[in-house]
Amino acid sequence: MKSPRNTTAKTVIQDLIVTSNVALSHSEIQKSLEGLCDRVTIYRVLERLIKEGVIHKIVNVDGVVKYAGCHSCSVKHSHNHIHFSCQKCKSVTCLEDVEPTFKMPKKYIISEMNFTLSGLCPQCS
Repeated sequence: MKSPRNTTAKTVIQDLIVTSNVALSHSEIQKSLEGLCDRVTIYRVLERLIKEGVIHKIVNVDGVVKYAGCHSCSVKHSHNHIHFSCQKCKSVTCLEDVEPTFKMPKKYIISEMNFTLSGLCPQCS
């Protein structure tokens, strides 16, 4: 049986990520929750939301893992879009209308992709 606290944590974390204009790191999420749950619960909720297809994981150019909501995945569920990492403000944004293309050698099977560009976002340029 799932605890009500976990359900509350899941709802709050999901709302936080899905309504954010930028991808959020675990520490940014934890800070926003103001003690609602511990770091382990946050990791568990994040993994569950990824499995449910509600959010996706991004590794930015600094190696920091961030989480973003799935906004346009309802018709064709795909996370294979480009992410933009701002070198100045450190924000990570999904560029969902831009999908990278490439040709793989035979017998390679892709299960996951992480494509991040870095530079200056519109607010910093």
